[in-house]
Amino acid sequence: MHKTRLALLIMIAGTLAACGESSTLQVSDGTGPSPKLPEPNKTLIPTVNIAPAIGWPEGAKPTAAAGTQVAAFADGLDHPRWLYVLPNGDVLVAETNAPPKPDDAKGIRGWVMEKVMGRAGAGVPSPNRITLLRDADHDGVAETRTVFLENLSSPFGMALVGNDLYVADSDKLLRFPYQPGETAIKQAGTKVVDLPGGSINHHWTKNVVASKDGSKLYVSVGSNSNVGENGLEAEEGRAAIWEVDRASGEHRIFASGLRNPNGMAWEPQSGKLWTAVNERDEIGSDLVPDYITSVKDGAFYGWPFSYYGQHVDVRVSPQNLDLVAKAIAPDYAVGPHTASLGLTFAEGSKLPAQFSNGAFIGQHGSWNRKPHSGYKVIFVPFEGGQPKGQPVDVLTGFLDKDEKAMGRPVGVVIDQQGDLLVADDVGNKVWRVSAAK
Repeated sequence: MHKTRLALLIMIAGTLAACGESSTLQVSDGTGPSPKLPEPNKTLIPTVNIAPAIGWPEGAKPTAAAGTQVAAFADGLDHPRWLYVLPNGDVLVAETNAPPKPDDAKGIRGWVMEKVMGRAGAGVPSPNRITLLRDADHDGVAETRTVFLENLSSPFGMALVGNDLYVADSDKLLRFPYQPGETAIKQAGTKVVDLPGGSINHHWTKNVVASKDGSKLYVSVGSNSNVGENGLEAEEGRAAIWEVDRASGEHRIFASGLRNPNGMAWEPQSGKLWTAVNERDEIGSDLVPDYITSVKDGAFYGWPFSYYGQHVDVRVSPQNLDLVAKAIAPDYAVGPHTASLGLTFAEGSKLPAQFSNGAFIGQHGSWNRKPHSGYKVIFVPFEGGQPKGQPVDVLTGFLDKDEKAMGRPVGVVIDQQGDLLVADDVGNKVWRVSAAK
């Protein structure tokens, strides 16, 4: 690239990162069953406030809530994002990052945003593997580490039904044969169903959970844009949770209008499916709150035409006011731009009593808000199958005094010992949160 053009682009990147508006509300204002939703504040240049990824200094770790302690369950991983616990206690970790998507960063603005996002730790090549971690002596540290599956395509979600292990790649759902206790699978996977991919594949992470009876699989598929700017034809089958028949591979849209659903889990009291959703960007630091919600069969949650129920997003053209009229509001907001990805319920937890009934949420952290939001793990208390009260911080301290990211939490899961495991894709660790001794 010509030096003059490169210098110009770098200058544009610096200008973009320095511009934009700032929040006028607290994160807590955008939290709970009835969050404050100010008027949209769309600026010529979007707010870009990256926390540059630097990793953890030697001996450093997050700050754990009172009554708990945190230590590394495993370190030296390569961009660990998602976790799954097998029945024998082995922990699977998806070491993964974005697949090639050449049409997701076109033009000067796309190039600049790609470089800015790279500062947040998202620019590393995808390892494309799932690693098995085993803590056979139950001392809280995985002493065995093996490559469990490799040569995948940006794997994310995992679910075991009987002896069938399902893996959600960036463009398909795969099934692998699994034998209890094995530390590697060498057989090739069988494709169950194609998932939306392609050369944009904007929200590439796909998750999968199984129904309680194992007959259905639920697969989350994020949108192909922020708010439909790539054309609605590019959103076919996206911004949705699919229901897949495990035997035949046939699928239907279970729920739609969910911009980027990631975490999915079954609420233990009600038996309902819940998901954590990243809402839209670039209409202000205080809009739109990310959320967790129960997922109703056939429901429409607004994206891209509206947010938080029937608040119309005027950027979307053509609009669909008939569909907006059907949009339902989510159950519980978890703060604007927190990038709430991980979701797991406290069932089986041996953490202190205040964490016994509710949901743990991994908040990867903001880029489109001043000041930052997220960059922590929170707990939302539940009562009678519904959120009740304000969130409680479980892990904090992922940003240093200069607002640089030492770590970024993603997937969360309760392990066989009743501890909380947290994947940290910038710190390249899996943290274990346990009751203080």
